[in-house]
Amino acid sequence: MQIKESSEVYDVIIVGSGAGGGMATKQLADAGFNVAVVEAGPFFDPADPETMTQLKWAYESPRRGKATKFRNFGAYDMAYGGFSVEGEPYTVEKGTEFRWFRSRMLGGRTNHWGRISLRFGPMDFKHKDVDGLGENWPISYDDVKPYYDKVDKLIGVFGTNEGLPNDPDGFFLPPPKPRLHELFYINGAKKSGVPVIPGRLSMLTKKINNDRGVCFYCGQCSRSCSVYADFSAGSCLIFPAQKSGGKVKLFVNCMVREVTTDSEGKATGVSYISKDDRKEYKLRGKVVVLAASACSSARILLNSKSKQHPNGLGNSSDVVGKYLHDSTGASRAGFVPDLMNRKVSYNEDGVGGMHVYSPWWGDNSKLDFPRGYHIEVGGGMGNPNYGFAMNPNDFNQFFGLKVGGYGDSLRDDVKKYYGSVVGMAGRGESIARKENYCEIDPTTVDEFGIPVLKFNYKHSEYEIKQAKHMQDTFEEIIHNMGGQPIGDKPGAERDYGLHPPGDIIHEVGTTRMGDDPRTSVTNKFNQLHDVDNVFIVDAGPFTSQADKNCTWTILALSWRASDYIIEQLKQQNI
Repeated sequence: MQIKESSEVYDVIIVGSGAGGGMATKQLADAGFNVAVVEAGPFFDPADPETMTQLKWAYESPRRGKATKFRNFGAYDMAYGGFSVEGEPYTVEKGTEFRWFRSRMLGGRTNHWGRISLRFGPMDFKHKDVDGLGENWPISYDDVKPYYDKVDKLIGVFGTNEGLPNDPDGFFLPPPKPRLHELFYINGAKKSGVPVIPGRLSMLTKKINNDRGVCFYCGQCSRSCSVYADFSAGSCLIFPAQKSGGKVKLFVNCMVREVTTDSEGKATGVSYISKDDRKEYKLRGKVVVLAASACSSARILLNSKSKQHPNGLGNSSDVVGKYLHDSTGASRAGFVPDLMNRKVSYNEDGVGGMHVYSPWWGDNSKLDFPRGYHIEVGGGMGNPNYGFAMNPNDFNQFFGLKVGGYGDSLRDDVKKYYGSVVGMAGRGESIARKENYCEIDPTTVDEFGIPVLKFNYKHSEYEIKQAKHMQDTFEEIIHNMGGQPIGDKPGAERDYGLHPPGDIIHEVGTTRMGDDPRTSVTNKFNQLHDVDNVFIVDAGPFTSQADKNCTWTILALSWRASDYIIEQLKQQNI
């Protein structure tokens, strides 16, 4: 097959346009380099009236916003893709489990994520020193702190400085006030000795520049923001890089097959399949930056085989794809009678996410599991759509209340019970283990002829015991609120409600960072040990996850790696 090769040689080719790719695009373009961004999905701008869904009512959707196979979180959740992407299968080893979420659009997952923007703490980078499990990062919090500070100031995040040792303070915008259901949660949590502090979300509660608006509390951030008040990589990083004169060329609907190399094994660019004409093309570049997501970048490396790299690019250690791990997750909801028959006399406005949360408070040395989790809080009286938080069957089955029906009786019950349910979700740290991994499936390709990933992943007893602790905590807090848990408490036979691996969409570790090329894939600057002009700036290089969401650390490490790339290019070292 004839492959069309570009005549232009870019300074940097970036694969993926989410958090890591967006940050690298802005920093490298602002530094004057000629950048090509290759994205597997279409162009997307949340301010475009043709695609903007932020201010539409649920009844304007043919399914009232209901989820579909290819819009897993509903029609108004701005993620093109999901756990199933048509024509792009993946396989799972029998007896194991993994759910792989992919977002195929400019900006990637940053268009729909919860914007929970937490720094890793000092202990998170050196946790092996605490409990002997996993490995320490080759860098410390002090190495990353200057970049966390920069990310806070560039993007904006609300919160408060609390002086917590492993939940570092930052540069925060004013947080929104707690809503009524959150006040109930605060009281219930404090009775159990669980701390509650203002949430830390990357949504602008105050003007920070002329390119972005301020949150006006429509509460629909998962739709992506038409005034750019929340953080999405396209609106906050890529578009400003283009606007400021940066040399940025976008290649959308382009599925990268591999990183191409020369006779010395050095990267020369990438090859991709255009989804528009199904032809293969090659881009040439001095540096290749992979930011396609932890598993997608591993897939590209494993498919980039050559005489010089017979085991896949950067894989002389045989570690690419290994140490895959996702955040743990379990949840519970409760009915709080005191929240019935609500008059909207207390402020119900707010962002599309939690105004308060509970950082990890436990002492693992006194518990039967290592590592911790934080608690996210949901509830209130936001704009309902299909499946909103008032299921008549729950009220009828678990509380003996006759709820529902048709016409006036249904309307009356909605007014009576809507807003009376409070939910809690735990998000915690799992241990990185070599036996959890993804690899190339030798028998399956996608619709573009590219070999797909096969997953092999099992939770350990550590994660299951952590989920039990979550459930015990949730139930206690619900009772403290004067509420009644909805449904039976998940037991051992259900792994205490622990979500399947991948379900939390925080997968990390497939191209782990380390000082030893025999046991890691990248060095402390996200640079491949084996090929010095290839970098990875998604969550693949994470040596370990924390009990925090990973996006803020992806952004900080991508900025740090970009500074290193700029320095190396100027010195002509790569």
